[in-house]
Amino acid sequence: MAASFLAEFELYVMLAIARLGDDAYGAAVRNEIEERADRPVSIGALYATLHRLGNKGLLEFEEADPAPGQRGRPRKYCRLTPDGRYAIEHSTAKLHRMMDGVALADPGNRR
Repeated sequence: MAASFLAEFELYVMLAIARLGDDAYGAAVRNEIEERADRPVSIGALYATLHRLGNKGLLEFEEADPAPGQRGRPRKYCRLTPDGRYAIEHSTAKLHRMMDGVALADPGNRR
């Protein structure tokens, strides 16, 4: 299995999908990131990232049947592949190793 390093936003997306499980679709992933990471998420950036992660084989997608009376496109659910789970484990392990022993400044003393 080749090592897949995830960029920061890719890692947020993958972790949101892992947390949401079977309920992971675009708007839910966006809300999860915005709430947990306290950062705005452009829907365009999110869908571009989902597409890229799918092309890397880290995600798979399934389009749901539209609910009765639902307008617009049917939801497209996503889930992690085994390679996707490995990429999260690999990237977070490397991040933890880099952070080990680093003394960060007191947030109240920002310049």
